[in-house]
Amino acid sequence: MENNEQKKLFSEFPPVSTHDWEEKIKADLKGADYEKKLIWKTAEGFSIKPYYRSEDLNGLEYLKALPDEVPFVRGNKKDKNDWIIRQDFSTADIDDANHLATDAIARGANAVGFVATEITTHKQMNRLLANIDLDKTGVHFIASRSYPLTLELFIYELSHRGTGGDKVMGSINFDPISYLLRHGDFYVNWTHNLEETEYLLNTIEKRLPHFKAITLNGHHFQDAGSTLVQELAFTLASANEYFSGLTTKGNSIDFIASHTMISMGIGSNYFLEIAKLRATRLLWAKIVEQYHPEHRNSLKVFIHSSTSIWNKTIYDPYINLLRTATEGMSAALGNADSVTIQPFDVPFKESDEFSRRIARNQQLILKEESYLDKIVDPAAGSYYLENLTHSMAFHAWKLFQEVEERGGMIECIKSGFVQDEVTKSRQQKEMDVAQRKLVILGTNQYPNMQEQMLDKVHRKETPKDEKESPYKKLIPFRAAEKFDEIRLGTEEFVKNGHDRPKVFLFTIGNLAMLRARAGFTTNFFGCAGYEIIDNPGFQTIDEGISALRESGAEIAVICSSDEEYAQLAPEICQKVKTLNPAINIIVAGYPKELITLLTSAGVNDFIHIRSNLLETLQKYQHLLGIR
Repeated sequence: MENNEQKKLFSEFPPVSTHDWEEKIKADLKGADYEKKLIWKTAEGFSIKPYYRSEDLNGLEYLKALPDEVPFVRGNKKDKNDWIIRQDFSTADIDDANHLATDAIARGANAVGFVATEITTHKQMNRLLANIDLDKTGVHFIASRSYPLTLELFIYELSHRGTGGDKVMGSINFDPISYLLRHGDFYVNWTHNLEETEYLLNTIEKRLPHFKAITLNGHHFQDAGSTLVQELAFTLASANEYFSGLTTKGNSIDFIASHTMISMGIGSNYFLEIAKLRATRLLWAKIVEQYHPEHRNSLKVFIHSSTSIWNKTIYDPYINLLRTATEGMSAALGNADSVTIQPFDVPFKESDEFSRRIARNQQLILKEESYLDKIVDPAAGSYYLENLTHSMAFHAWKLFQEVEERGGMIECIKSGFVQDEVTKSRQQKEMDVAQRKLVILGTNQYPNMQEQMLDKVHRKETPKDEKESPYKKLIPFRAAEKFDEIRLGTEEFVKNGHDRPKVFLFTIGNLAMLRARAGFTTNFFGCAGYEIIDNPGFQTIDEGISALRESGAEIAVICSSDEEYAQLAPEICQKVKTLNPAINIIVAGYPKELITLLTSAGVNDFIHIRSNLLETLQKYQHLLGIR
């Protein structure tokens, strides 16, 4: 009976073909270019359609696989989507690190990460791990002077406690390829690196079956400005470099893969990040399969995800919380095995108790209030996300194959191919941020002009590597950094006894246009932290000149309509120059036919939607004497 009623219900809604949808869309566009209006061309090199249908899933073979089935696109778990909440600590002070770790564990963290650069004795290792149950809490060593020594001391601590290593989870952040990229050279040479890798693998295999010896640091690529396709392809190319080198020495792929993990960055491109993690599992299985593993579990990969730093800001820092919240969701929905959410204040100081607690609690909320740990592969079946996964995997595989054709990851680093590709992506991102095609809220768009951050910034000076390196380095960056420096420069200028730079809005004429351009200008110069003197709209030019005189502003921006600029701007320029020839006169907008006229009349500059915001603000910082 129910089936008959159901058939009757749906018979009232005849199916609509893709052709019919396309015709309707074209009609609604009224002749506008379909490609330009509705197709999103991503930085990753592929296009995204405005909608997807069931037919778009045709040919995606992995769709037939269930969770915990090869190729593990849907994750490694059958009955839940639980992940490890990991918190990392950057302090090298042993007692401080232990205090922070035990507090984090008591408040919900399942794993902790340490900088072990000062650990050279068992006594120090014992102090670092005091009051931490190593059978229940994962331990990760994210930096060390000597990973073999750190590992030996860790194993000795287990023996000292009488604890077997069969339940111990964790890793050492050993990745010579990342070292090569970050420092521009091997710390010894590749042959030595492989020997050391082999030693670490053998040591771990004997005592710590669930520990990881190799960490593939994919997040370094994202934090240097790479696309997500580049991050995925280069990370997998690094994995293949280890597989090839170690299997050639007689090690089995099962032995290597079981003790290798991937650490991926997670940025703010919400759906693409989900697709990237799913594609990572797909391509990992494809690569490992070529080495003929004996065990199915070798086709699984442990993925750690850490929120990226490249998109974080100093100004409006609480927006970083919104960024990390969506990034944490991407990691969870992409089936990450463990997640680190970086504290929101990392760009400008050492994180404190408050910022660490908030970062940890974000994950607890995703689990305990949003229940993202309950559903395995929530993205499954989404026409959009399944196609994104396919596109991500397809393009990453093409780049991976190009790396292999060029001789593999090591050769591509030596030739500079990897670094050059990432640099191209970084430069495009920098340009997009400078021109506000890529919006960083609170930094290059909608700034909080009253905010003061100079006294809150306590950044550690990173020691410069003056050593000549034979290969190009992969340099980390923050997209907001140059804008942050402009704002900090303005604050320091005021702190040193100068008046805060003032921008006077000479609003006159058409009310709708003057308000729109006044808002645009406020947003524009607000990104430099200047004082904006807005006005409701002057009835006469002389009224505006009088207000400008009283303001003491160094910059006057004429805000009106293009049609009125020809008449108003020349007279305004003449009277402003009479008042004070040092005042910079700017027109809000870019009336093409009037540029020559207005420039000859005394207009110094034009600001508009296509302006390079960063270059313009840097120019005015220089003109105003702000370093």
